[in-house]
Amino acid sequence: CDQQKGSVANVVRAGLMKYKEMGAEHTMNTDQRVLAIQKEIEESTALELPMLEKNLVIISTIASVATLTGLLGTVFGMIKAFAALAQAGNPDATALASGISEALINTALGIGTSALAIIGYNYFTSKIDELTYSIDEAGFSIIQTFAAQHGSKGQES
Repeated sequence: CDQQKGSVANVVRAGLMKYKEMGAEHTMNTDQRVLAIQKEIEESTALELPMLEKNLVIISTIASVATLTGLLGTVFGMIKAFAALAQAGNPDATALASGISEALINTALGIGTSALAIIGYNYFTSKIDELTYSIDEAGFSIIQTFAAQHGSKGQES
């Protein structure tokens, strides 16, 4: 665990240290010691998860803001198009097309950026879910091993 870096290693290290401590503890019954190990694993997991999720809010914000920025650009482009249409006399087709083009480009960029941010957010969320599952599995293994070696009766799942 000391050579391995990361959240899973940190939780496993905390669980194994508590395992070792509870192995030498004889004033508590086995079920109490198992619960102490389980509590230590849950607490260290609770400390690791915010570290894993800390930058997800940035990606989520980019997805939301990109869409709104694209929409704002669309509005400005349409304002430009209608301003060209509202000019006295013959409306300038080039200015009208330019405004509509600007609106569509902004829409496309906003949607594209938002889509990429959502893909990134979902990718990292799934990686965090995989790590959380690995942490849970490792913790469960530590608890079950301790219970089996020390004869706990209450660990049926």
